[in-house]
Amino acid sequence: MPATSAKPTIKILYGESDEEILANQAAAMKKASHHVTTAVGRSGVQEALRRDAFDLVILGSTLTKDDRHHLPYMVKKSHEGTKVLVMHASSRHHEVDASVDANTSMQFVLEKIARVMAEQIVSA
Repeated sequence: MPATSAKPTIKILYGESDEEILANQAAAMKKASHHVTTAVGRSGVQEALRRDAFDLVILGSTLTKDDRHHLPYMVKKSHEGTKVLVMHASSRHHEVDASVDANTSMQFVLEKIARVMAEQIVSA
């Protein structure tokens, strides 16, 4: 019998305003075996939230500060159990479950995703 991975697939919505950054970062997340839906800009994130539910929403550093502030509220209102990770968060936001600096390596972001989702599993 073939070995199977014990690591569950995480359903991620990843939003950025810069399409090139979005494509590169999403590819790295997919390579780590996550199911990633991409959205360009605030309206793209909102539309994706209307269409589907996600385990984790990542708001990238190329979104405006205003978008990174307001979208976490929209995520939690749409899907209460969804975790939110914001890249380049200047301060702690009560609707944000985790944040990373914009210049953080993708490996660190992937580790942060694993930690945030592990917390959800433990508290469920």
